Amino acid sequence: MARFSGKTVIVTGAARGQGAAEAALFRAEGANVVATDIFAGGGILVHDIADEVSWQRVVDNALTRFGRIDVLVNNAGVLSTKPFEATEPIEFDRVMRVNQRGTFLGMRAVMGPMREVGGGAIVITSSGAALTGTPGMFAYVASKWALRGMSKAAARDLAQYKIRVNAILPGIIDTAMAAENPPESLALFKSLIPFGRFGTPDEIAQLVAFLASDEARYITGAEFAIDGGLNA
Repeated sequence: MARFSGKTVIVTGAARGQGAAEAALFRAEGANVVATDIFAGGGILVHDIADEVSWQRVVDNALTRFGRIDVLVNNAGVLSTKPFEATEPIEFDRVMRVNQRGTFLGMRAVMGPMREVGGGAIVITSSGAALTGTPGMFAYVASKWALRGMSKAAARDLAQYKIRVNAILPGIIDTAMAAENPPESLALFKSLIPFGRFGTPDEIAQLVAFLASDEARYITGAEFAIDGGLNA
């Protein structure tokens, strides 16, 4: 079913993992996809999400090629596995610059083009780590909690333009980023998941596509945990 035929979707962090799965699913469902990442190659547009000029280049590329922007998937982010006492200001700033500032700049960059086509959908990737005070990941957790608030505030402000904003909160997903966690932490997390396994990028992509589709046209300001029951 081509749910996104004629629509243009921007997916950040699309070189691997969840972003790659999301971009592939949107293409399969008929979308014009602008896939971006800090890493080049494979049809990926090089993009630093924390840089305003870089965002403008992405938007200009989408409008030049396809004439419109309908969906933004704010997927790109960075991980930090340091506890509070080991988190230096430079590390805190690095994580917040990418995860929080990058998401803000993305929403800001697509707002105008979405208004011009009568609305749109933004999906923000927060984290299941933003449902608790997950230890050993201070800056990361802080940034993902911030995204929860940003998604709700933006949903309120942008509803008047028929722009929907929702957040997903993935648990441990089988990606290269998850593998950056210490092995003992991964083993502990898996033992706590009621489903007994990590999620897959394809499972995340299915939820993102639903939230971006017209099937979710009355959903905004919502949060969706997708974690195999870890935070139930």
